Amino acid sequence: MAGIIDLRSDTVTRPTPEMRAAMAAAEVGDDVYGEDPTVNQLERRAAEIFGREAALFVPSGTMGNQIAIRLHTQPGQEVIAESRAHILDWEMATTAVFSGCLVRAVPAQRGILTWKEIEPAIYARGAFRASTGLIEIENTANLAGGVCTPLHVMEEIWAGAKERKLPVHLDGARIFNASTALGVDVKTLTRGCDTVMFCLSKGLGAPVGSMLVGSAERMARARLFRKALGGGMRQAGVLAAAGLIALETMPGRLHEDHAHARLLAESLATLEQVAIDLESVETNIVVFRLRGGLSAPAIVNRLRERNILISAFGPDAIRLVTHFDVDRAACLTAAEALTEAIGTATAAN
Repeated sequence: MAGIIDLRSDTVTRPTPEMRAAMAAAEVGDDVYGEDPTVNQLERRAAEIFGREAALFVPSGTMGNQIAIRLHTQPGQEVIAESRAHILDWEMATTAVFSGCLVRAVPAQRGILTWKEIEPAIYARGAFRASTGLIEIENTANLAGGVCTPLHVMEEIWAGAKERKLPVHLDGARIFNASTALGVDVKTLTRGCDTVMFCLSKGLGAPVGSMLVGSAERMARARLFRKALGGGMRQAGVLAAAGLIALETMPGRLHEDHAHARLLAESLATLEQVAIDLESVETNIVVFRLRGGLSAPAIVNRLRERNILISAFGPDAIRLVTHFDVDRAACLTAAEALTEAIGTATAAN
């Protein structure tokens, strides 16, 4: 991958030298028996940072989300989520397969669900409608361009959910990005959620893994569901060791990724052929649309010829994601290449 500028996702980062050294030296045991000391240390630390009783190390964010949905629901219920939610579009319909639930998709402006939008979608148990079992929030909102749900919006949701006796799960895959952008620590930003999933392998740069945090009772049940999904990892301390480094050292540099995303967005905003909402570029994700009938896959292919990797989302939408392995110079190069590719495509039309 030498010479490649990869802006497809923040999942593409490679372990830092410090992570590799920790992985090589990790003390390990069998985590299915609860005997891996490094995994146990990571779980304790994650629970402490989020102010929870317990945490569970899982192989992926998808598994963490799906375990949480199973914890909170009964088959035949609905899960309220924003219409572009990861659990709806990118988790292989596992909410239906594993929990027997339907996702009730609620469109929200800029991808930020509010209680005003959630409340009308709530249904009690009755003879004709499936009841609501869970409210799911995604912060940051991936396909909305990495926008953040502010604390006051979360607080209103927590209060409303408590009144309606409904649990709240947070897909916090990039919650540390939200925390950085909003200037609010993750404990405060998530305090009213019954469970929180966050990824170690996105902006925090670990090679593998996510965490689910919540009460001790829920995490004990979650361990059983992890096993049912094939997520019981044995000597997983070699992975947890990198996760500990990620959790302790990487949140403090996320503002750099946000600045690089802003650089890319501001460059694209100068082009007539690009539609982009600069206000939505709050963290490390840039989503924009092409005007004039330009093809997103064609632009992606043009950039690939220059060793720059980006993602098309549909016929005219493109996503860029900044991360630890892409510095300012690389983003400047990518911005120049995008400007040239889009301009050339326009001239060809």
